[in-house]
Amino acid sequence: MNLPETRLSRAIDPIISSVGQWASGLWVVLMAVIVGNVLSRYVFGKGYVEIEEIQWHIYSVGFLLGISYAYQVDSHIRVDVIHERLPTRIQAWVEFYGTLLFIMPFILIILMFSFPFVTASYELNEVSQSPGGLPYRWLVKATLPISFILLSLAVLSRLSRVCVTLFGNREAKRGAK
Repeated sequence: MNLPETRLSRAIDPIISSVGQWASGLWVVLMAVIVGNVLSRYVFGKGYVEIEEIQWHIYSVGFLLGISYAYQVDSHIRVDVIHERLPTRIQAWVEFYGTLLFIMPFILIILMFSFPFVTASYELNEVSQSPGGLPYRWLVKATLPISFILLSLAVLSRLSRVCVTLFGNREAKRGAK
């Protein structure tokens, strides 16, 4: 579904795109770390817990920060078998109600629970329980609320586009009078 731009989407979309581009670079870093870990373990016979943990840290950050970008460019997984065959207006209504009834409440629930989760980790100065593991576990946990704040921005951007599709653009109507 091709949605028109709005003032809000023009303000939010570049931010989400920048974060998405940055997050996509993390996959290259992750691959390098994985290859380094494999070489270290199987060629040199030495394994490092820190490298294993940094792998899942990078994966978590890349995945979580990439969610908002995937939503923005509409490349997330959804059931398109029926949706893509519907008229644009009905697709917009499905998107509108799906956003209000499912995505936004889900984001709010995650945000409600993630802030105390990160705060507790920070206050305890949580570290890895593995010997030789990484400190500052709260840093990777902080990605959770940050990513869902970004996702909420992407959702607001898309919702503004859907609203213009469904209800029209008041600014354009005022200018036409």
